[in-house]
Amino acid sequence: MKKPDFSNLKVIYVNCTLKKSPAKSHTSLLMQVSKDILKKEKVDFEEIRFIDYEVASGVYPDMTEYGWSKDDWPILFNKIIEADILIVGTPIWLGEKSSEAQKLIERLYAMSGKTNDKGQYLFYGKVGGCIITGNEDGVKHCAMGILYSLQHVGYSIPPQADAGWIGEVGPGQSYGDTEWKNKKLENPVGYTSDFTNRNTTFMTYNLLHLASLLKSNKGYPSYGNSRKDWDDGERWSFENPEYR
Repeated sequence: MKKPDFSNLKVIYVNCTLKKSPAKSHTSLLMQVSKDILKKEKVDFEEIRFIDYEVASGVYPDMTEYGWSKDDWPILFNKIIEADILIVGTPIWLGEKSSEAQKLIERLYAMSGKTNDKGQYLFYGKVGGCIITGNEDGVKHCAMGILYSLQHVGYSIPPQADAGWIGEVGPGQSYGDTEWKNKKLENPVGYTSDFTNRNTTFMTYNLLHLASLLKSNKGYPSYGNSRKDWDDGERWSFENPEYR
């Protein structure tokens, strides 16, 4: 089998931890497993902590036009839209994704009405996935909401597009911890989890495969999914008997 070349792709990790830099982020530590694969494949990538920026709440592209004195979202959006792949990382709190992850989704939604040069919605041709950490149940629940939201605004989701790690229910060790209750641990927590390592690897490669396919084909064909064509009156099956 010929080894794929992913070196023309760019990935952005948006870490939705509730901890500002430089505090330790367990979500970032799990992202590192994925990043190590990208390094091996010579893929360009960047991680940003959403909470490090002053991102306003709202569902418009620039909330300074709606009463906010500052909004860093336009800066972050430029980074996100330049990437072929978006990987959302979040901890679990009360069984849900973080408030920062929800804010990210709302701000992505704010851009979803914009279109590309084919008249398609802006995120068509982009690929999305997610990484989740916590020490309570909720990995699949959080992934379900994040991946649904990403596809709804236009991202493409490949098979096995999520990965995660959870510890025992209740207060306890978190991914990457090297000590617990003032005792040094033999191995960092979670690093030897075959299930987590396998899923993170499969997720990363599936995102790369799909992004590579879409990029080589210049995204999706615009036949039947162009907002511009629809607005110009080309409403295929609804109004043209030829397409019924």
